[in-house]
Amino acid sequence: MLYKLQKIAHSRWYWLALVALGLSFIAVALFYQYVLEELPCVLCIQVRIWVLCLTLVAFNAYVLNNRWSSLIAHILTVFIAAALLERSYQLLGTERGFVFGDCGFDLGLPSWFALDSWFPALFRVEASCGYTPELIFGITMAEALTVLSATLLLISLALTIMYFVKQDH
Repeated sequence: MLYKLQKIAHSRWYWLALVALGLSFIAVALFYQYVLEELPCVLCIQVRIWVLCLTLVAFNAYVLNNRWSSLIAHILTVFIAAALLERSYQLLGTERGFVFGDCGFDLGLPSWFALDSWFPALFRVEASCGYTPELIFGITMAEALTVLSATLLLISLALTIMYFVKQDH
C-alpha cells in the first residue's frame, strides 16, 4: 500500500488527474451557471478561484516534471485543498444556517488582481449567498464540495508525506 502511494506521489498521472478534476469542477460550475441559470455567489466564485489555483499548480507540476516542481506542487496542493475546504465549509454553513457572515457582492480581491473584471464570465459574483443547487440524489453543491475538498485534502496530505519517504524500489 505504501509503495503504491509513493508511486502515485511521484507520478505525472497524479498531476494530470488533478488538472482533469479542476477542469471538471469549472465545467460543472459553468454548466450550472449558464445552462441551468444558477447564478454564483461570492463564496462560489472564491471556490472557483481556488479550483483554478489547484489546476494551475497541477498543470505546472505535470509540464515541468522535476523534483523541485513536484515538491513545491505537493506542498501547495495541501494548502490549496485546505483553503478549498474552508471556503466549501463556509458555503455549506451559509446554506444550512450554522455560519453567519457578510456575503455580499464584493469578491475581496485587490485592484491589481481583478479577476472579476478581467474574466467576468467566470469570476463575476451574480447572486447573494444562501443556497446551492441540488446536484443528484438530494446532494447540494455545497455538500458535495465539502466532501470532495476534505477528500482532496486527505489525499494530497498523504501523497505529500509519501513524496518525502524514500522509495524502496
